[in-house]
Amino acid sequence: MSCDYCFYLEKESLFPSEATFKMEPDVLESFIIQYIESQPTNAAQFTWQGGEPTLLGIPYFEEIVKLQQKHSGDKQITNAIQTNGILLDEDWGQFLFENNFLVGISIDGPKALHDQYRIGHDDNGTFEKVMIGLEILKKYKIEFNTLTVVNRGNQSEAIVIYNFLKSIGSGYWQFIPAVERARPNGSLAAPHEADNLDMAEWSVEPEAYGQFLSEIFQRWVREDVGSIFVQQFEAALANEMGRPAGVCVWNANCGQALAVEHNGDLYSCDHYVFPEYRLGNILEFPILSLVHSTAQQEFGKDKFNGLPQICRDCEVLYLCHGECPKHRFVEGPNGEQGHNYLCSGYKQFFSSIRPELGVFKEILELGQPATNIVAWMQEKDQGFPNIEVELSETCPCGSSLAFKDCCFIKRNNI
Repeated sequence: MSCDYCFYLEKESLFPSEATFKMEPDVLESFIIQYIESQPTNAAQFTWQGGEPTLLGIPYFEEIVKLQQKHSGDKQITNAIQTNGILLDEDWGQFLFENNFLVGISIDGPKALHDQYRIGHDDNGTFEKVMIGLEILKKYKIEFNTLTVVNRGNQSEAIVIYNFLKSIGSGYWQFIPAVERARPNGSLAAPHEADNLDMAEWSVEPEAYGQFLSEIFQRWVREDVGSIFVQQFEAALANEMGRPAGVCVWNANCGQALAVEHNGDLYSCDHYVFPEYRLGNILEFPILSLVHSTAQQEFGKDKFNGLPQICRDCEVLYLCHGECPKHRFVEGPNGEQGHNYLCSGYKQFFSSIRPELGVFKEILELGQPATNIVAWMQEKDQGFPNIEVELSETCPCGSSLAFKDCCFIKRNNI
């Protein structure tokens, strides 16, 4: 494939003399050994990405599994693979099933939305091929989740995408914002470059992204809590309850999502595969020494330390944590540099869901199932007709407004 918004296609320029981008046997075995040994628990979760990892073929992944078994010791090994799905066939289905791979499949909605940017090298859309691959996963009962890139072309189609993802049987959703800047020559800018560059034309707009997430959330919280899991919502609830978000972009610090290239070069993050963020090579230095290096530790801490003051003072910082540092390249409303491009959208989204997050927290702390929130939402939508509350009192919906200015209006159809 040759997706218009792919930020990884041009990484081949880092390796101008390479004829192949396959991890050679010595690099692969060293990586597997070091990665298993570096895990502090009795489990090691491998995540295989590309480009497109299925291009390596099934025999290559069979060798991966053999090496994992050889070096697993007493640790439990699990694998996840992120794919565009177009090479999945019966043989892949059998392999993924037999080896219990979790599959992340990239799909941006129904055909018209998916094919706008997710095209092949022949400039044709790829939707039909992806759907064939998805049917393979279903046939072999392979656990899968979906990754949807929210971009300029689908940003206003939240409910269409919601209905589509539900219709294809996906129970785990990720919504990744397409945010990149283009240099004059058309290549994509590194995160640290000065803010004098134009946004790539397919980048999502901040307010539109916030509205997209809000529409997904409001539908989900009324219908699909407990049956569909959305990464952003799970992370927000974790932060509301004072627990680790489980996703680097929603934690206070980052630096735990490194990327190793085919030649063994280790980078601070897959969004930071630029020469400035190369930590070293795992054939020359142990992985753990690079992970714990001063450069990587500072990279992780900079997420919090680099927050502009307007973020530090924000009432939803505990939910947002400034999101991904790679998006901090605009001037804030107070003139500060290093503001997050998506801030206005995130502030709208997180502010809008705080009442529901508070209810979730209360329900879970009482030891009740999260699905109980559906009944609360029904009460809220009806204006809380079964709750006695004075007009001047704070509305029970959690909006912080007086009842007379909030759900009283719904109750009385004003």
